[in-house]
Amino acid sequence: MKTVGVLALQGSFREHLRQLAKLDGILPCPVKTTRDLAQVDGIILPGGESTAQGKLLRDFGLLEPLRTRIQQGLPIWGTCAGLILLAKRITDHEPAHLGVMDITVRRNAYGGQLDSFSTSTVLPAVSPEPLPLVFIRAPWIESIGENVEPLAVQDGRIIAAKERHMIATSFHPELTDDPRFHAYFVGQIA
Repeated sequence: MKTVGVLALQGSFREHLRQLAKLDGILPCPVKTTRDLAQVDGIILPGGESTAQGKLLRDFGLLEPLRTRIQQGLPIWGTCAGLILLAKRITDHEPAHLGVMDITVRRNAYGGQLDSFSTSTVLPAVSPEPLPLVFIRAPWIESIGENVEPLAVQDGRIIAAKERHMIATSFHPELTDDPRFHAYFVGQIA
């Protein structure tokens, strides 16, 4: 049984927990404390508001313990705001939060709330069949370091990437009924 945490301070954490509950051999765990963090085999940083989540990580004393666990190899996946939390560089002059993934991110790259959209595409690392993609005030990845692998590109922009044990997506798989991306992430946990 693998314990997979979801940062549960703000954002779409409930939706991630529901998706994880669909998978066999997984114990979903909301993470709100360092004690919760110590129990997980992998963690998801949900969509939401990256500035608010960064502040809450600091306020709850989770920022440094989470960064340390990631640097020690904790499998992590950031969706939308979670992608921004992982990035070493943010184009909008916002300071990096965790700063652990060698990517440069543009916040709200697709526009505001009214510019949100859904589409589908094949992500070969995840599935040969198209996956539904939901973008809400989504960022995109402007550039990647040499050890970062793009997992998906939409209209010439990187929307999913992987660096060692870290995965980042611009879109929200938790807002669909499709658990394949969650299964892909869980498959990355040793």
